[in-house]
Amino acid sequence: MSGPLYGALRPEILWRPAAPRNRCSNFGRRLLLLIPAAPTPMVFLPIKWSKPPMPHRQHLRRFLSSATARAAAPIPAWLVPRSSGTSAQSARIRELGRLGRLSEAREVFDAMPFRDIIAWNSMIFAYCNNGMPDAARSLADTISGGNLRTGTILLSGYARAGRVRDARRVFDEMPLRNTVAWNAMVTCYVQNGDITLARRMFDAMPSRDVSSWNTMLTGYCHSRQMVDAKNLFEQMPERNMVSWTVMISGYVLIEQHGKAWDIFRMMHYEGMSPEQPNLVSVLSAISNLGNLNILESIHAFVHKAGFERDVVISTAILNAYTRGVSMLDTAVKFFEGMTERNEYTWSTMIASLSQGGRIDDAVAVYQRDPIKSVPSRTAMLTGLAQCGRINDARILFDQIPEPNIVSWNAMITGYMQNEMVDEAEGLFNRMPFRNTISWAGMIAGYAQNGRSEQALVLLQALHRNGMLPSLSSLTSTFFACSNIEALETGKQVHSLAVKAGCQFNSYVCNALITMYAKCRNIGFVRQIFDRMTVKDTVSYNSLIAALVQNNMLEEARDTFDNMPSRDVVSWTTIISAYAQADQGNEAAEMFRNMLQVHELPNSPILTILLGIGGNLGASKLGQQIHTVAVKLGMDSGLIVANALISMYFKCGSADSLKVFDSMEEQDIFTWNTIITGYAQHGLGREAIRMYQQMESAGVLPNEVTFVGLLHACSHSGLVDEGRQFFKSMSSDYGLTPLLEHYACMVDLLGRAGDVQGALEFIYDMPIEPDAVIWSALLGACKIHKNVEIGRRAAEKLFSIEPSNAGNYVMLSNIYSSQGMWDEVAKVRKLMKEQGVNKEPGCSWMQIKNRMHSFVTGDEEHEQIQDIHATLRELYTLLKATGYVPDTEFVLHDIDEEQKESSLLYHSEKLAVAYGLLVTPKGMPIQIMKNLRICGDCHAFVKFVSHVTKREIDIRDGNRFHHFRNGNCSCGDFW
Repeated sequence: MSGPLYGALRPEILWRPAAPRNRCSNFGRRLLLLIPAAPTPMVFLPIKWSKPPMPHRQHLRRFLSSATARAAAPIPAWLVPRSSGTSAQSARIRELGRLGRLSEAREVFDAMPFRDIIAWNSMIFAYCNNGMPDAARSLADTISGGNLRTGTILLSGYARAGRVRDARRVFDEMPLRNTVAWNAMVTCYVQNGDITLARRMFDAMPSRDVSSWNTMLTGYCHSRQMVDAKNLFEQMPERNMVSWTVMISGYVLIEQHGKAWDIFRMMHYEGMSPEQPNLVSVLSAISNLGNLNILESIHAFVHKAGFERDVVISTAILNAYTRGVSMLDTAVKFFEGMTERNEYTWSTMIASLSQGGRIDDAVAVYQRDPIKSVPSRTAMLTGLAQCGRINDARILFDQIPEPNIVSWNAMITGYMQNEMVDEAEGLFNRMPFRNTISWAGMIAGYAQNGRSEQALVLLQALHRNGMLPSLSSLTSTFFACSNIEALETGKQVHSLAVKAGCQFNSYVCNALITMYAKCRNIGFVRQIFDRMTVKDTVSYNSLIAALVQNNMLEEARDTFDNMPSRDVVSWTTIISAYAQADQGNEAAEMFRNMLQVHELPNSPILTILLGIGGNLGASKLGQQIHTVAVKLGMDSGLIVANALISMYFKCGSADSLKVFDSMEEQDIFTWNTIITGYAQHGLGREAIRMYQQMESAGVLPNEVTFVGLLHACSHSGLVDEGRQFFKSMSSDYGLTPLLEHYACMVDLLGRAGDVQGALEFIYDMPIEPDAVIWSALLGACKIHKNVEIGRRAAEKLFSIEPSNAGNYVMLSNIYSSQGMWDEVAKVRKLMKEQGVNKEPGCSWMQIKNRMHSFVTGDEEHEQIQDIHATLRELYTLLKATGYVPDTEFVLHDIDEEQKESSLLYHSEKLAVAYGLLVTPKGMPIQIMKNLRICGDCHAFVKFVSHVTKREIDIRDGNRFHHFRNGNCSCGDFW
C-alpha cells in the first residue's frame, strides 16, 4: 500500500532516531546510543541523569531564558534535562492553565530560571487545553519538538480543536511513537467523527493494549454504530471496567436504555464487580428508563455493595432522581438523607430545582450549603438567570470572592439569555482572563440576540489576538452570517475554518450548509455535503432544511427517504415542509408513517399538525392529534395547548374554551389566541371580556392583542370601543400602532358606513398606507356601494399590487351593483392586459375522514348530478318561503334568468347541497371557503338553515358564520 498513512506505519520509520546534531553534548550522544536504529524491539535502559559542568549549565540557562529562547535556534529536546526542583512551578502552570489564566501561566514559565522538560510540557499542555494549539506548537518548536510526551500533547491539542490534518502531521513527524501516541491518533479521528480512518489506524497499530480497544470501541459508540461496537466488544482479548462502561454509555447515547441495563447485568453475571465510574454510567441509563422500580433496585444494590457512602455515586443517584420533575420530591428526600455531600451534590440539587421551576426551593437549598463553593454559587446564579432574576444572579456573582472562569461565563450567558447584551459585553470586557468558551459565548449571544454584525466584529477581534476560533465560535459566526444573509463574509469565515483545519468537522459543515442555504446558494450546499467525510443525522437534517428553504421539496423528500437513520428532527423538518407547501394531506400521511416506525412526536410536530387541522377545518384530524398529545402528556404544555385553542376556534368548536379553562397557566400567546378566536367568530363582546380578564390577571397586552381586539370590534360594529382600544395602546401601554392597527381602524370605520371618515383617517396617518389598508377601504366601498372612493382606493391598489385579482373583482362588484356595465368591461379588459386571472371560489368539507372540495360551476365531483338536482329542489322550496336571488352579485350584463343560474352554482351552495345529500337528517354541516361569502349565498344559507332545521357553519376568508334557524351569528354585518 502507498500513501501518507501506510508510509507512516513502516517499522523502520517508526524506530528511526533523529539525526544527531553537531552541538550535541556527550550526554546527548550517550542517550542516542541507547536508541536502536533497526526495527528491533525497543528497550529503555535506566539512565542516570547527571548535572552538566558549570559552563554547560550557564549556557543552558541563557538558552532557556524567554528572550533568548525566542530569538535563538531551536533547542534539541535531549538538551532539556529533568529536574525535581521545578515541580512546584510546573504544577502552578498546570493549575493556571486549567483555570484558563494563560498569561499568568506564561509569566510563571518565563520567570523560571531553570526549566526541565516537564515545565515545557506543562506550558504546552496549557496552550492546547485552552484551544491554542498553534501557540503550543511554536513553543514545542523552540525545543525542536520536545519528547514523546510533547508530541502526544500537541497531537491531542489539535484533535480537540478539530484540526485533524494538523494532528496527523504531528503524528507523522514524531521520530518515535509508542502505543500512547497511536492511541492518541485513533482518539483524534474518533473525536472528529471519522470512524473509518480511526478503524484503519487501529488495524495498522503494531501493538495494542486495552486502551486501544477501548478507544476504538468509544468511536463506534460515539458515532452510534452500536452493531459494530458490539462486534468489537465481543472480539476484545481482554476487557476492563472502561470497556463495559463505554458499552453502557453507547446504548444510553442511542436511547436504548434497556440494552444499557442489560450490559450492566451481563457484567455483573460474569463476575465483574462494579466500580464508581461504571455505576455512575449505568445510573445515567436507569434515569432515562423512567422506571422507578429499577432505580430503587440499583439504589438497594449500591447500598448492599458498600457504595452508599461514596459521595460521587450518591450524587449520581440524586441526579437520576432529579431527571423527572415528577420525582423531584423523591430527589429532595434522598438528598436530605445523604450522609455526605460534596460541592457537586449541592450544585446538582440547586440546578435541578431551578430547572424544575422551583427557584425558591433552590434558593433555600443554597442558603443551607455550609461551604457555598464556586460550583454551588454558579449553579444558583445560573438558575436565577434562567428564571429571569438576573439582578439577583448578578448580586450573587459579585459575592463570589474569586470567581473562576466558569462563573464568569455563566454570568455572561445569563445576561445573553435575558437579552441584556450590553451588560454581557461590559462583563466580558472586565474579565481578568478569558478562554475559548468566553469568546464563543459572546459571539453566540450576539448572534442569537439580533446583533449579528457585532458577532462578526468580535470574531475579527479574536483572530487579531492571534487565536483561531473554536468550533463553537465558528458555528455561531455562520449562524450570524445566516441571520443577515452575509454571503461574502460567510465565505471569508469559511476560509478561516479551512485555515483552522476544521472544514471537515461535522459541526462546522452542518453550520455551513445552513448558512449557504439561507443565502440561497444551493450549489455550495451540495458541495459541502458531498465532501463531508462523516455524515450524521444532523447533516442530513441540515441538507433537507436547505432544500426546503430553496423550494426543492421533491429533492428534500428523496433525501429524507434515503437517510441511513432518522430522528425526530428529521420528521419535524419534512412534515413542516409539506405544511408550508400547503400539502396538509401529505404532512398528515408522514405523521402516520412516523407513528408506524415508533418515533414519538415532539411538541413542534403536534403544533404543525394542529395548525394544518385548523387551516383545513379538519376537526377530526385535530381531535386525533389532541388524543396523541394527551397520551404523550404534551397537551398541558403551553405551546401545544395554545395550538389546540387556535385549532378548535378555526374549526368552529367550543372545545377551545374547554382547553383554555383546563390550562394551569396562560401566557400572552394564550390570551391573544382566545381574543383572536372570538374575533373570528364575530363575538366582539366576548373578546373584550377576555381582554378584561387578561388585564385582571396582570398580563400586559402587546401589539398582537390590539390587532385581535380591533378586529373583533370591526366585525361586531363596536366603533366607539374600537376607537378607545386604538387610543389605549399608545396612551396606556406605550405601544406604537403598526400598519395592521391602522388597517383595522379603516375596516372598523368603513364597515360601520363611515367610508369618508375612513378615507380621512388614511390621509391623517403618520405612516404610508400599504395595500392592506387600501384593500380595507375598497372592501368598505363594496359593502356600501361607494363608487367614487372605491375607484380611488382601487387605483392605489392597482399601482401597489397589479397582480392581485381580488382588487379588480371588488371594483367590478361596485360597478355592477350600480349597473355600470361599461366600467365593468373596462376592469375586465385591464385584468386581461395585466395577465390577471380571478381566483375561483372554492369550498371544502370533511365527511367520514374524507375531504370534499367544490369550485364555482363544478362539474368534476363524482355526485355532481345529484348535487345539482338537490340545489334545484332547494331553489324551488326556498323561493316559496320568500327567498329571492340577489343578482347584484353577478358581474356580467346578462338577463335575470341567466344571473340566477350563475348564482345557483357558487361553491358554497354546492357544498351545502352535498352536505344535505349525504349526512343524516339533523346533523350539523361545516364548510370552509377560501373567499368572502357573497351576499346571495349568505341569504341562501340562512333560508336553508330555517327550512331544513340544520345548523350550518361556514368559515370564509374573513370570519365564521353560524347559521341557526334562519339567522346568522354575524347579524348580517360582515
